[in-house]
Amino acid sequence: MDVLWDSVPATSDGVTVREVADALDGRELAYTTVMTVLDRLAGKGMVQREREGRAWRYRPAATREAHIAQLMLDALDLGGSRDAALVRFARSVTGTEADVLRAALGAEAAGTAPHAGLTDRVEDPRPAGPALDEATDR
Repeated sequence: MDVLWDSVPATSDGVTVREVADALDGRELAYTTVMTVLDRLAGKGMVQREREGRAWRYRPAATREAHIAQLMLDALDLGGSRDAALVRFARSVTGTEADVLRAALGAEAAGTAPHAGLTDRVEDPRPAGPALDEATDR
């Protein structure tokens, strides 16, 4: 995925298996291994592919940031208290990261454009829980 995220601009038609294999040159991976991994990623919806002649062109289905945000949401679903996990996370971020979160939450509450660089939003279909400061750390 890093090769796709790092080398495929949003306006690109994507890259071929050969191009991904070439980008992984130092890893000594067989062409068929790269092809199999890309095929499985397509099956899981992580990459989109389009036929070009006899080959496929691959591109990420979501940005790296959107993917990471989804992983974070998935981690919150692993069990236990979502509120407690959010509080622990909030206590672990740096001051600058806390400023970014505050700005994003403020923009979300105000219904304005998100903070620069935070345009990739993952929609969480679950209803919002109590406010973060109302949560208890269990």
